[in-house]
Amino acid sequence: MTATSLDLASLLCSRLCHDLLSPVGALTNGLELLADERDPEMRQRCLELLEQSAKISTDKLKFFRLAFGAAGGFGDMVPLDDAREVVDALAANNARIELNWQLGGDTLPKPAVKVMLNFALMAIEALVRGGTLDIAADQRGSVSEVVVRATGKRIAFDPDIGRALDGELAPSELSSRTAPAAMLRELAGSLGGTLQHLVDEQTLVLGAELPTG
Repeated sequence: MTATSLDLASLLCSRLCHDLLSPVGALTNGLELLADERDPEMRQRCLELLEQSAKISTDKLKFFRLAFGAAGGFGDMVPLDDAREVVDALAANNARIELNWQLGGDTLPKPAVKVMLNFALMAIEALVRGGTLDIAADQRGSVSEVVVRATGKRIAFDPDIGRALDGELAPSELSSRTAPAAMLRELAGSLGGTLQHLVDEQTLVLGAELPTG
């Protein structure tokens, strides 16, 4: 592992820890409240909050396992039902987002699934006021195609994420926020694939074409 890849892995770990800090912290706080609470109604409320925080933590771990990790429980092809399940769970935390899917086939290669999930995460985070998230993926011959589109009243897309997707950020400029985009750039480059993104005030489009060999 090179110093650059080690730094990127460290930043991805930082991103994962950052995203899990809130729901895990809520679990800790809920347990502390439950230990001191004697009112039956309040104890039930604490249990409901604990259950909700545990579900959010589990959903995020499942998502990041596929989006960042090696997904060792799968072969070279990943069932799209599994990929869809983790994105559905992530988007369910924002009731203002309407999610639409258009998937061809039942499986996609791991790299294409990794790109699709990370694109979905970028799009969800860009929909700060809610909106519509459309996800399409298909295998056409020896090429995997992924398109994710977010439309809403306001799109908040960090320009540095776009620069990382384009390969314009130096390793020293990367952060935990831009590391996933840099990972996708490295992944696409290793396969001879391409990444594209278009953004304006109300629309974000992320696309990828990845050869499968």
